[in-house]
Amino acid sequence: MPTWADVKAAAAGLPEVVEGTAWGRPCLRVRKDMFVRLRDDGATLVVRVVDEEDKEALIKGDPETFFTTPHYDGYAYVLVRLAKVDPRMLGELIEDAWRLRAPKKLLAAYEAR
Repeated sequence: MPTWADVKAAAAGLPEVVEGTAWGRPCLRVRKDMFVRLRDDGATLVVRVVDEEDKEALIKGDPETFFTTPHYDGYAYVLVRLAKVDPRMLGELIEDAWRLRAPKKLLAAYEAR
């Protein structure tokens, strides 16, 4: 099962990622924008996605791994059960979330190298 340490490791190669806290829980940010956060239960991630359609596709495709709550209705964040997520998928989700929050110039420099 992936842990918060695995989440941080997956983001380690992404530019300007910093660990911080949001609502008292660990999170990762690119500059000031949060893109992933550990929930209070310590077993679930809140991950930025493209839009609600993307969120719904993830949930419908694998409801054992991905879910949401009414709190996240209208927001482009999906909840991810760490105990169920494939580590490779987790890495892809983290990079995609970073890409959504990274400033355009930083993203362009990352893609150019």
